[in-house]
Amino acid sequence: MTLAYINRIATAVPDDDVHDAFVAFADQMLEDPRVQPVFRRMAARSGIRRRFSVLTPSYRMREAGQSTEFTVNAHEFYTRGSFPDTAKRMQIFERFAPRLAQRTLDKLRLTDDERRGVTHVLVTSCTGLYAPGLDFDIIDHLGLDTTVERTMIGFMGCYAAINGLKQARHIVRSEPDAKVLLVNLELCTLHLQETQDLEQVLSFLVFGDGCAASLISAEPTGFAMDSFRSVLIPETRELITWRIRGVGFDMLLSGKVPGEIGKALAASGDEVLGRHSKEDITLWGVHPGGKSVLDAVERGLGLPSDALAASRQTLECFGNMSSATVMFVLERLMQSAQPGENGCAMSFGPGLTAETMLFHAV
Repeated sequence: MTLAYINRIATAVPDDDVHDAFVAFADQMLEDPRVQPVFRRMAARSGIRRRFSVLTPSYRMREAGQSTEFTVNAHEFYTRGSFPDTAKRMQIFERFAPRLAQRTLDKLRLTDDERRGVTHVLVTSCTGLYAPGLDFDIIDHLGLDTTVERTMIGFMGCYAAINGLKQARHIVRSEPDAKVLLVNLELCTLHLQETQDLEQVLSFLVFGDGCAASLISAEPTGFAMDSFRSVLIPETRELITWRIRGVGFDMLLSGKVPGEIGKALAASGDEVLGRHSKEDITLWGVHPGGKSVLDAVERGLGLPSDALAASRQTLECFGNMSSATVMFVLERLMQSAQPGENGCAMSFGPGLTAETMLFHAV
């Protein structure tokens, strides 16, 4: 049977690091003096040093050749008492998402032969939508054949990249000559809500913007995708929700999530790993939904303290970029993986669901 391979991965983020600016803004937004020190303490323990956004913390113009590119001031976009409605947020998504996709695709460095060979374009995003959408923008930017098959995987949350890889694998196994371009793009910072709820503010603390692009084919280079498994954790349906409201997309991310993930992995981790034992796995590509999530995975599976280093480094440098994040982790692993190493990728999202992929380096 034909194997499908992630041949290579490229990633990119916007220019502006907004983590410190957000911490300062959120500290001012929280009006209860008893809550503010708790938030500051949690921010200091978040394991995050930088997060990036298409919104800039201050006014400026950038010179780009002969043209001038204007940016969006985050402090005016998020004005206390007058946060933007969903339409305004989607206008910003439609303006900046194609730019970030183009930056990422340029880093993927497709050859002319690879561009001509692309047969399918898959796009995952849960933070914005428009039509004609990102799939068309990607085809236009790369000059792909207009007969390329396009699929949008929308609103699945942080685990969508694993589902995208799963679909790419199905395509390549059924059409061995296929070359699939997978793009995972999220502008999470467009959905900050004005709230006094500490749990909700803490959920905003981890999210940033980012994009990943990968080429998947039957060519035996990179990571071979061996198998996939979806694990739905019972009675956790309301712990992660993501709904479109009048003032942006409204997220609920319960503080109970890490504990439930840890318990589920402790109970069924062997099923997730299939024929492998955890000692067989040297490449752990776990989605860094937050420091507490990584801690829960480590405890639940009984992993050594350095097993999730690539995930912790990704969290520190970029935060949680929803569906794009696990691809950032896999890119790090791919840079140092040795042939024959076995790996497990894992992402979590609404359901509460864990989507997993077993793979090996070739």
